[in-house]
Amino acid sequence: MSQEKLYQLALHFTNGLGSILIRHLIAHFGSAQKIFEANLKTLTRVTGVGEATARIVLQKEGLKEAEIELKKLEKTDIKLLFYTDADYPQRLKSLYDAPVLLYGKGSLSFNQGRFVGVVGTRKSTDYGKNVTEQIAEGLADKDVTIVSGLAYGIDIAAHRACLKYHVPTVGVMATGADVIYPATHDKTSQDMQANGGIVTEYPLGTKPDFMRFPARNRIIAGLSDAVIVVEAAEKGGALITAEYANNYNRDVFAVPGNLSNSYSTGCNKLIRSHKAQIFTGVEDLLESLSWLPNSSSSKT
Repeated sequence: MSQEKLYQLALHFTNGLGSILIRHLIAHFGSAQKIFEANLKTLTRVTGVGEATARIVLQKEGLKEAEIELKKLEKTDIKLLFYTDADYPQRLKSLYDAPVLLYGKGSLSFNQGRFVGVVGTRKSTDYGKNVTEQIAEGLADKDVTIVSGLAYGIDIAAHRACLKYHVPTVGVMATGADVIYPATHDKTSQDMQANGGIVTEYPLGTKPDFMRFPARNRIIAGLSDAVIVVEAAEKGGALITAEYANNYNRDVFAVPGNLSNSYSTGCNKLIRSHKAQIFTGVEDLLESLSWLPNSSSSKT
């Protein structure tokens, strides 16, 4: 990897530097390496950088951690995507809270074709799994990549349906790219890499933690042109993804469900509150997004 990639990784590891501040620094200095070569005076000229933060940068602790991380990465086929790279997801680039650095594994191509997020409860029903499979089958040969979170329930059903129908699929993880969670989905994650793969904002070795999953959901929403919530209880990660998608001006669809089924409560509520369009089938989805061949316009 290039020297610049080392310094980009070092920014990621520097305490006190969030994505917004890193973007300000890159805009000011032009490269990650020049940030670490700057002095206290020039660093504090950047909007949002106080003396305390500047001193943390100058201590170069992040650079030391980055060097260790790069040595680990050299033994893997995991690649780094910095937000200034041409292959960094363009859909994420304009979002205020998007990660500046992603770890990716597989045959990832974020800037070609269309992306649809498919999410739902971990305690999915046969109805939810059947609808998920219908979505994957219906989107085959439509130049669509399906994004989900590799979790139990609807997520893994979506990824496996994509493998069955040869639909590209990307799993967004809340762990390091070398830590598949749950471990029982490791084989699926490997199979996905031939036609998609996995992506995460977290360093190697990062273990699952409850607080990381909601943050992961913003990436699922941000990568997607549209998000389909298949099944969701009144509260849960799928609804968080839908909320992010609405905030990012993505199209949101929800699958209506049985009124007596608690795992359809969230979907029905999204539809009732006009936070999601009702999902009635893939053809209606494609028409709503102007993705049909005879559409007068096309959202891409």
